[in-house]
Amino acid sequence: MKRLKILRRWFARKLGFARLMCLALLVVFAGARLWDPPPIQELRLRTFDMFQLIDPRHKTVRPVTIVDIDDKSLAKLGQWPWPRTRIADLIQNLTNNGAVAIGFDVVFSEADRLNPDLVASQMRYLDDATRAKLRELPSNDQILADAIKRSRVILGETGQRAISSEVDKTLPFTGVATVGEEGAERFLFEFPGLLRNVPEIEKVAAGRGLFSIKTERDGLIRRVPMIMRAQGMVMPSLSLEILRVVTGTPTLLVRTDKTGVRAVRLKGVEIPTDRNGQLWVHYARQDPSIYVSAADVLDNTVPPNKIAGKLVLIGTSAVGLNDIKTTPVSSTMPGVEIHAQVLESVLSGAVISQPNYALGVELLAALIIGLLVIIFTPNLGPVRLVLAGATFAAILIGVSWFFYVQYRYLIDFTYPLLSTTAIYLTLIFASFVREQRQRVQIRGMFAQYMSPVLVEQLAQSPEKLVLGGEEREMTIMFSDVRGFTTISETYKHDPQGLIALMNRFLTPLTDVIIDQKGYIDKYMGDAIMAFWNAPLDDAEHEVNACEAAIQMLEKIDAVNKDREQEAVDGGHVYIPLNVGIGLNTGIGVVGNMGSDLKKNYSVLGDSVNLASRLEGQSKEYGFPIIVGSRTALAAKDKFAILELDFIMVKGKTEPEVIYAIAGRADVMHSGAFQRLRNVTIEMLACYRSRDWQGALDAIERGRRSEDADTLEKLFKLYEVRIKEFQVNPPPEGWTGAYALLTK
Repeated sequence: MKRLKILRRWFARKLGFARLMCLALLVVFAGARLWDPPPIQELRLRTFDMFQLIDPRHKTVRPVTIVDIDDKSLAKLGQWPWPRTRIADLIQNLTNNGAVAIGFDVVFSEADRLNPDLVASQMRYLDDATRAKLRELPSNDQILADAIKRSRVILGETGQRAISSEVDKTLPFTGVATVGEEGAERFLFEFPGLLRNVPEIEKVAAGRGLFSIKTERDGLIRRVPMIMRAQGMVMPSLSLEILRVVTGTPTLLVRTDKTGVRAVRLKGVEIPTDRNGQLWVHYARQDPSIYVSAADVLDNTVPPNKIAGKLVLIGTSAVGLNDIKTTPVSSTMPGVEIHAQVLESVLSGAVISQPNYALGVELLAALIIGLLVIIFTPNLGPVRLVLAGATFAAILIGVSWFFYVQYRYLIDFTYPLLSTTAIYLTLIFASFVREQRQRVQIRGMFAQYMSPVLVEQLAQSPEKLVLGGEEREMTIMFSDVRGFTTISETYKHDPQGLIALMNRFLTPLTDVIIDQKGYIDKYMGDAIMAFWNAPLDDAEHEVNACEAAIQMLEKIDAVNKDREQEAVDGGHVYIPLNVGIGLNTGIGVVGNMGSDLKKNYSVLGDSVNLASRLEGQSKEYGFPIIVGSRTALAAKDKFAILELDFIMVKGKTEPEVIYAIAGRADVMHSGAFQRLRNVTIEMLACYRSRDWQGALDAIERGRRSEDADTLEKLFKLYEVRIKEFQVNPPPEGWTGAYALLTK
């Protein structure tokens, strides 16, 4: 023990205590990188996102065409799912036009509800002869199976969180063999259940693969599993199965080592993966030119070069079908295009990967640069210290960027940069402590010879208060009480009562916002401005803001019930409080703003202005909560979202799709809401395509639906517009955007 103390003192004397701490930090950071906790992963992934944003994949070939079940197709052919006979026609037309292979990013897990035998059993008032004739007809599923048999079709399947039924082992599966270490299956992503297609079509397909995609912790899709386990079966992804079929590979080979999966082999192609069998997708910018509408394919109006010699993926971009994903290069990419991006990357040889030696390079870089900083930093002056830090950072970033651009390797520079920065800051802090000691000495030395003011100026550097801010993505809320002026007039002889009323409803609304991680910016009379994701980070700021808005309406309802009872008991007039709320997500500048005398932590930006405009429009559309498109996209899986309009707000040059929040998930899954949403989608599609009568017909059907009164204001609004457009048609190039005349 005594020898250990002597040795520690000797090192401290030779190296200094700060340097010893920095050596310990090197070891700690190396251990943290090997452990790789979520914050370090997140930082690394964000870096790789930045690389793809700066230098995305440049398309040299376009081997894939996407047949899009888009809003146009749904408006023309009806809601999804379509009859299997229509899908058979789609396959037949694609095959006739020279498609190399056809992959489905949808699953046909149940028998067609329009199969003749089912129709015969379910329809009333049919005579026996008609029922018999219907039962003699081939099923729609068999017609689809016949079309698949005549083509080269790869069916999509999906993994499930629970087992719904036993896997039918008699149906075909793609063979997968392992080369290398055994037991690599434990590294693969596993789904407890597997949802397959109906047996009639499953048996005759050329291939079958999973189109399930795993999102990262932050909701982005950076990697796509090439090999997965589903209900105990090792299965390829949809894109990998398409490649297997078109290359004629009988069995997929999975190359493994002790750390997990390394690559997947096809005939003449090896696809590098991470240890879990995932491919880092080398994204290109979204390419509208590879899309063709399913309605156009069925009408045979697609140019032949769009189909001939192409790999065709059939999927959807329709908002109502909820297959919109977020990627490093796009916040709204249809899931089917991600599969297309995988195929393009592999076929063009433009894949990115993390090499086996990436971790070793990162650890070695952190060690070498960390030691250089420990050795030389204490001996450098302030200017040289800053230059040295900038040089080391530039070297790390430059080397990482070089590997990405030159070899498409993902080498993380954030870990060695983080490690070096921590060491650098530790040494700076040690230097600061030394300077503080020197200041104490200066005060003691000069106190007898200089005025206390001058001594303090000598010991302390003057500091200035700088008012500034930072840019960050935030969700902003504006809420306002409708008709509050009228309510205020009833209190003109009772100002204390008016203040009590304001406190009565502002208090629960404030509590809701704070409980949902929001920040109250300011009160403006009866109005509230709040925002999320500042000053503290909130990964689900859009969802939390939407939940706060719904709870605010619930709180107002509770206050109104109490006030109504009080009005009955007191014999005075009751005027309900009605709140309008606007939510918008976007980039804002947030920070301390104001003057030297008074400042406030607040936010500025276009996103703030739009949130205010949306709140002002809640009365016009008949919904108390109106949100912008980015808020709606983030919250669409947890709330009942209804598209309202495509508007150009006063003071902005870019139009915005706006939505209403009609309730939580229970409302979203209700049949009444689904019917109303389908009617709204159809109405908007007809309206934007100038089919005025079609839009009016959709409105009339909507009025006959359950709970249609909630849409009456919206229907009337569009009726007025349509009648105006029937007299004065919109100009050429009209996109459907409507310019609001008021703020």
